[in-house]
Amino acid sequence: MKKYFGTDGIRGQANSELTGELALRLGRAAVRALGGGGPRVVVGRDTRVSGPMLESALCAGLLAEGAQVLTAGVVPTPAVAYLTEELDAAAGVVISASHNSYQDNGIKFFGPGGVKLPDATEKAIEEDFEALDDPGEGVEIGALERIEDAEERYLDHLLECVNFDLEGFKVALDCANGAGYRVCPEAFRRLGATIETIGVEPDGLNINRDCGSTHPERLVDLVSSWGADMGFALDGDADRCMGVDNAGEIRDGDFIMAMAARYLKERDLLHPPMIVSTVMSNLGFYQALEGLEIRSVQTSVGDRYVMEEMLAAGALVGGEQSGHIIFREHASTGDGTLTALLVAGMIRDTGETFSRLAGVMRKYPQVLINVRSRSGRRLEPGMKVWRVIEEYERRLGERGRILVRSSGTEPVERIMVEATSERKANEIAGAVAEAIEKELG
Repeated sequence: MKKYFGTDGIRGQANSELTGELALRLGRAAVRALGGGGPRVVVGRDTRVSGPMLESALCAGLLAEGAQVLTAGVVPTPAVAYLTEELDAAAGVVISASHNSYQDNGIKFFGPGGVKLPDATEKAIEEDFEALDDPGEGVEIGALERIEDAEERYLDHLLECVNFDLEGFKVALDCANGAGYRVCPEAFRRLGATIETIGVEPDGLNINRDCGSTHPERLVDLVSSWGADMGFALDGDADRCMGVDNAGEIRDGDFIMAMAARYLKERDLLHPPMIVSTVMSNLGFYQALEGLEIRSVQTSVGDRYVMEEMLAAGALVGGEQSGHIIFREHASTGDGTLTALLVAGMIRDTGETFSRLAGVMRKYPQVLINVRSRSGRRLEPGMKVWRVIEEYERRLGERGRILVRSSGTEPVERIMVEATSERKANEIAGAVAEAIEKELG
């Protein structure tokens, strides 16, 4: 059976790998995997030119199997998660490729309560997708309804999560020409902040183009030239947030989680005293938590795995270095706008600058290298290369670390090295990459 789902739904080039036909079949399969019976399903999308095509096809598939479809239009991914829970829907679906360029698109699902689907449910959808035949006679066609106030409902939810105003603060925002281009500025505006924005003129083709959380350089320039107190960059579906402090330094998800950890711990609000992150978080982040006497729990890459562990352990805060931050008291998934608001609240409440608060951790230089296997072979236990890696780990000791993992979607081995200097990290990463290439051929 073909595997369609990756770590964050199904993704591919729109109208080539991710076609209208695939979206239609996926809609039908999803209803069957959910048990049929006319489930309520919330559907939202980002600003990509392919969004309406895939939305129409997906909704057709859902309706053909009897689902009651509630469309939210262009809204952030966390808005769909919130509406799924708020409207007591059986599922939510987001049409977005997150931080990818406009040529790509994706389809990801939330289950009841706005939590991303577990692997078992995704597998059931894949099985039903492969087994689909023509709809049987007598299948009742579902109904489609537009949620006219979807954005306003989500805005109200965001503002209910905070109890402060931002009068007197200058906030720079980069909304990536994506799904948060209206909501995020409006949230800060309603709290009284003085704002300047970029990435708020989507045309279907410019989502994430030289802007947003993966390209924060323009935001750095805006913060510096305008003298902003803080800046925040979202990605295309607005579930990520990267910060830029008042000194123009980029502050990723590790800094934000470390700041939140200290802020909550000092106010006796972090119960249990733990933060959940992925294996990609920086060594400096783990050392900061250790200094704060806060336990760190690591998961595989993907905010869905972070949330699963948070629910199992009862943790309140978790996330990824890439900016997916989950504040479980307020949201069931990463929420870029909510993260930005809560960081702004920490700055206001403490009276400290963003740069001073970010001093809670020191980031180790980090180098990432991908090694593509020409032979198609993958790393396995017992290979000689692991002894090479162990030797470099021994040399680094507690002053760095090495992480090697296989991609789940392509014949690529991913190498991450952290060390006290970028030169040393590059040197070790290159040596490990060479050893892997030699081993795999």
